[in-house]
Amino acid sequence: MRFTKMQGAGNDFVVLDLRGGIAPPDATLASQLADRHFGVGCDQILTIEAPRSEGAVASYRIWNSDGSPSQQCGNGARCIAAWLVRDGAAQGTRFRMDSPLATHDVERLDGNRYAIAMGVPDFEPTRIPMHGFGRVQDEYEAIAGVGLRLRFGAVSMGNPHAVIEVPSVAQTPVADYGAALQQSAHFPESANVGFAEVVARDRIRLRVYERGVGETLACGSGACAAAAVLMKRGRVDRDVTIMLPGGELGIRWPDDDAQVIMSGPAAFVFEGEWAQ
Repeated sequence: MRFTKMQGAGNDFVVLDLRGGIAPPDATLASQLADRHFGVGCDQILTIEAPRSEGAVASYRIWNSDGSPSQQCGNGARCIAAWLVRDGAAQGTRFRMDSPLATHDVERLDGNRYAIAMGVPDFEPTRIPMHGFGRVQDEYEAIAGVGLRLRFGAVSMGNPHAVIEVPSVAQTPVADYGAALQQSAHFPESANVGFAEVVARDRIRLRVYERGVGETLACGSGACAAAAVLMKRGRVDRDVTIMLPGGELGIRWPDDDAQVIMSGPAAFVFEGEWAQ
């Protein structure tokens, strides 16, 4: 089984082409591929498959390192776009591809960068999904863990996100707070937990503790979520740079009814063949 190792802002992936009829990875194979000591090593596995909608060049699915499926991955979407361009399936500077949730418009930019339309943020608690809150709030409060009180924003970017604004991401116990909130009864499907530090009106420093993975160097949908939550609060402008441990992403959300546009790099690391 041939594979491609890719990364977007340090968020790394194993890409598998399943268009020839190869079965998607089961939980055992996913965990083996993702293992950084005995496998290839990655945050998530991306599978390229036949398009599902008219006009799309291909579809893709996302698998966490524990074998569970994911609905959205912004950094992975850019890597898929770059893979399809190199493969020849995508022609020109603009094309469309299907994610597990929707069809996304893609624009090829200069310098191995891609812009992806990531959808309209959904703040409705029942659709995130989030339990225990009957209406949309600017900020929610929950008891997570033993006596740990956390305040956060919440939004769906096709997958559930909680966003905690902090004075310093460097001094925040990301793993402790992230795991505690993921295990809270408020998030029946868990959540990606972002920790956002506003540096300026156009710059946010962000760390993300992802469900099924743990902390990663970058999270594209998490960057969209953090920007959307802070834009709604008026804390930042509608066009911002998100500074993640693995690199920078651009997030633009023109207005509340528009799609969020994420732009950033996608890079090929190496090719290989899985022989086990």
